[in-house]
Amino acid sequence: MASPLAQFEIKKIQEINLAGYDVSFTNSSLWMVITLLAITLFMSLGMRKSALVPGRWQSMVEMSYEFIANMLHDTAGREGRKYFPFVLALFMFVLTANLVGMTPYLGFTVTSHIAVTFAMAFFVFAGVTVIGLFTHGFKFFKLFVPQGAPLALMPLLVVIEIVSYLSRPISLSVRLFANMVAGHTMLKVFGGFVVALGVFGFAPYLFIVALTGLELLVAFLQAYVFAILTCMYLNDALHLH
Repeated sequence: MASPLAQFEIKKIQEINLAGYDVSFTNSSLWMVITLLAITLFMSLGMRKSALVPGRWQSMVEMSYEFIANMLHDTAGREGRKYFPFVLALFMFVLTANLVGMTPYLGFTVTSHIAVTFAMAFFVFAGVTVIGLFTHGFKFFKLFVPQGAPLALMPLLVVIEIVSYLSRPISLSVRLFANMVAGHTMLKVFGGFVVALGVFGFAPYLFIVALTGLELLVAFLQAYVFAILTCMYLNDALHLH
């Protein structure tokens, strides 16, 4: 039986060396492209024939749009509207990557690799920091000074706030990565039990079905958490809360 972790192995499809660096096209790269194509098709085909009374496909696209728009407005206020395209793109990429990774036998979950999730989280962290500095200048550093705190505790609290702020890309990336790895590993392990038990594996098979439904829920939930935390970080940068 193959290792449950074998599904996360990155394999080269086309070896490419550029100036001494390995930039090969891998299965991870392929599924990122598939994810982008799936998002493009979903959004473009859904709005191809915009109607006053939307069909099912158009309704799904509009629901995605309104879901992120409301989330951004509720967390970051009117000032956050200009960042709507970025948050929508981020949410759709994470969600679609999670879902296509559940394709039986073929799927590869790119969000199960810390390199991918950390790259996205660090981009969010760096972008939010730049936005805060451009919006408030040096006043942005007031974010690390808790209001109303006792003066004697201020040095300690400032250090804690700085460490907490710098840990954002780590917590954001590890949360998504760990949930995807844990869920897919569990599915693989229990799937192996079903195969090994043969005709007696019907009850475990029903458990696998339920577990797959839970994993679909986790895929949506993790995309939501990634997006809403991004909105909250934007709110901190815009309003210094």
